[in-house]
Amino acid sequence: MNKLAQLKLLLSIFLISFVIFSCKKKQSDSKNNPEPSVISVAAAANLRGVLQELKDAYIKENSGRKVEISYASSGLLVQQIINGAPFDLFLSADSSFPEKLKSTHKGFGNSSVYTYGRIAVWSSNSDVSEGLKVVLNPKVKKIAIANPKLAPYGKNAVEALKKSGLFTIIEHKIVWAENINQAAQFASSGNADIAFVAFSNVVGKEMTGKGKFYELSAQESSPIPQSGIVLKGKKTTEAQLFFDFIKSEKSKRIWKKYGYQSEIKF
Repeated sequence: MNKLAQLKLLLSIFLISFVIFSCKKKQSDSKNNPEPSVISVAAAANLRGVLQELKDAYIKENSGRKVEISYASSGLLVQQIINGAPFDLFLSADSSFPEKLKSTHKGFGNSSVYTYGRIAVWSSNSDVSEGLKVVLNPKVKKIAIANPKLAPYGKNAVEALKKSGLFTIIEHKIVWAENINQAAQFASSGNADIAFVAFSNVVGKEMTGKGKFYELSAQESSPIPQSGIVLKGKKTTEAQLFFDFIKSEKSKRIWKKYGYQSEIKF
């Protein structure tokens, strides 16, 4: 073998060795620095503020994990999940929608309550201190309520109005919103005089101090049990970890900060 051939052989051996070493290094780096585990959460619109803070607290305790959250009305999210949307965890604004996913075999295990929500009447310019009767005020021309077919908070608002005998009287005033956050936006932007919203909306930073509110009593509207369910897929373990975290004792302080209850109180 001449010197040129020997040189080519040595060069080939060197290149092959370099490639093998690089591959092994990448594999080692991947093991030592794995890609963050990402879970996708479908969450009811009323959870936007509180869930962001819970997410931050969870990631702080669990480095290397990531949580992506999509917000919409519970009914709309259920439709998306049934149609194949790749979510790992569903957090509803009620208990019936998670059960629907369980009955359609989309859920992994059982659903469980993670918090209890409350309803409030809010306005940027009207006096709502008289409670539900404010809907009869002649100055109140438009009332924003989330679509009861899609949004549990809207459904409960309608039930509260029917229970008080007011619904049929003021039905013509109602402006239907897609979800509870949009109902709040209608009232804050002037497209509605008052809105039935989640109590978490009025204590959130976007609405605090910008209007007046009346919190419906437990007799007028019972606290809403909000349930969630882990969805079938490849990340059931990771999804369950986050779900367990938001239901834990350490998370109660955050829920309370945003006006939620850990149990029903009358």
